[in-house]
Amino acid sequence: MADKPSDLFQGTLDMLILKTLALDPMHGYGIAVRLEQMSSGVFRLNAGSLFVAFQRLPRAGLIRSEWKVTANSRRAKYYILTQQGRKRLDSETREWGRQVATIARTLEAS
Repeated sequence: MADKPSDLFQGTLDMLILKTLALDPMHGYGIAVRLEQMSSGVFRLNAGSLFVAFQRLPRAGLIRSEWKVTANSRRAKYYILTQQGRKRLDSETREWGRQVATIARTLEAS
């Protein structure tokens, strides 16, 4: 468990949002909560970062949105992963794995 929340590595927010939406369509607050849960509290997203991502990702065709009623009977914009978004997630997940493995090898070098 981390002592304090961490900043995301640059460029990973989109990938993590796509991963969250691959599990279930959800609204912005739900995405923030789910990412915090999945990271055991290490990643805490601010609304500003999500707002910018929710403008960028639909323009790229990676997610779409629709208005729905939440469990609390409120209207919220729900985000849904598109087929193009699923392909991007697969590609970025492979690339991220490659980069992490390379960094690990570099740090273990003596």
